[in-house]
Amino acid sequence: MGGGRRTTCCGAVTALLVTGTGTGVGKTVVTAAIAALAVARGERVTVVKPAQTGEPDGGAGDATEVARLAGDVRTVELARYPDPLSPEAAARRSGREPLSLQEIAAAVRVAEAASDLVLVEGAGGLLVRYAPDGLTMADVAAELGLPVVLVTAAGLGTLNATALTVEAMERRGLRLHALVIGAWPRDAGLAEECNLEDLPVAAGAPLAGVVPDGAGSLAAQAFRELAADSLAPQLGGRWQP
Repeated sequence: MGGGRRTTCCGAVTALLVTGTGTGVGKTVVTAAIAALAVARGERVTVVKPAQTGEPDGGAGDATEVARLAGDVRTVELARYPDPLSPEAAARRSGREPLSLQEIAAAVRVAEAASDLVLVEGAGGLLVRYAPDGLTMADVAAELGLPVVLVTAAGLGTLNATALTVEAMERRGLRLHALVIGAWPRDAGLAEECNLEDLPVAAGAPLAGVVPDGAGSLAAQAFRELAADSLAPQLGGRWQP
């Protein structure tokens, strides 16, 4: 694993993998929040989306949404598969070529050469397959030495999903850089409130942010302010547990 030269977010040139405990947990909004705060600091930011699924050719995707919310960011989308499936299954159904580890790694390295911060946003969870050879974002993180921003849900089931993802990371020698709740509900219940205390135990790391549900519907300036209030200093914000 070639990660010795990478620093924490907000340092020199760095790259992070943003992944989730599953689909729909808020990865794109968290990616946009990290990017927005870096742009506000005057950093050159590139967001790499290896595979966009569930969107037609020519339509907007996650990278487009990040750019709308974060502002002046460069986006790179390597492959698009219209069906809302895992990248491997969507590539198979579309008849298009799946991505390879070499393609993704090369794109991230090119982005690093021209950026202060590179954010690699995966599809679904950490172990979602991208190709018949079993390629996952965990392999990409291991190849490039990417610290991981893990985005998780707020409610029931999140403790198990978070613990399993962190265990999978540890088995592969990946480092958890930050744990973020990606969509905190307006009307949080008992489970959500308890999970604020229990998620750090499940992950073995403190929370580094809680992003309100619906943040992605904001205009760019309002989103930037929300991002600063929702992410901890290690991700460029001012939120405190």
